[in-house]
Amino acid sequence: MDIMTTVIIVTVIGLIASVVLVVASKVMYVYEDERIGQVAGCLPGANCGACGFAGCSDYAKAIVEKGAEITKCVPGGQGAIDAVGQVMGVSASAAASKKAVVKCQGYSCNTGKKYDYQGISTCAAASKMFGGPNDCSYGCLGFGDCVKVCAFDAIQVVDGVARVIQEKCTGCGACAKVCPKFIIDFIPEDTKPSVLCNNKDKGAQTRKVCTVGCIGCMKCVKVCPVSTEDGQGKAVSVKDNLASIDHDLCIGCMQCANECPVNAIDIPNCR
Repeated sequence: MDIMTTVIIVTVIGLIASVVLVVASKVMYVYEDERIGQVAGCLPGANCGACGFAGCSDYAKAIVEKGAEITKCVPGGQGAIDAVGQVMGVSASAAASKKAVVKCQGYSCNTGKKYDYQGISTCAAASKMFGGPNDCSYGCLGFGDCVKVCAFDAIQVVDGVARVIQEKCTGCGACAKVCPKFIIDFIPEDTKPSVLCNNKDKGAQTRKVCTVGCIGCMKCVKVCPVSTEDGQGKAVSVKDNLASIDHDLCIGCMQCANECPVNAIDIPNCR
């Protein structure tokens, strides 16, 4: 077989392959609405999952193809909502912004260790070893699982306790999802106090493991000046030996914090 024949054969094969690829691309083509890319471009690209979808692209596809609400991007806020709304021809307002708060003050000066943990340096792993090495089995483990998943560098571990940098927090919820102790909550973006404790043991037991743990003494409830509409409750309540504050009712008077004998109530910040 001479060279010319070989060239012709290869050329013919190439043409046939090209035709097959063109036909296949037409037959197997899946139409994608161009608005998906436009909506995705309006989102921050953090892929934090706060919207309830796998990422920004998945959320954008759900908005365009399934009519998902355009208000679910917490990090993007009203700016992202407005941009997406312009693409989709709709308008909406963002829900009230909320920030993460770690319900624990278990610094080394307030609590101790029941054993020296030498295992995998994650909160998830440490929590499986008798609830973790800390005296308080309800408190922050301090290995920073929440820090690792925060896409906004809004969490630090200070003296063994995670602390949220309020100015950077977007309220996406990624940190709360990975916390094995479920001590990360979300509060309105304002200067209202929170109960910085998650210990549900009786007061005497709590005092043994943490000097600033809530003891369920009810003093905060008694001094709270805000009652529910039916007059049967207060902005502060105690359940399972642990106080909690309803931030929708709270007026930020700080009487509960001032009355708390163990300083378990304070305005969250990064210390």
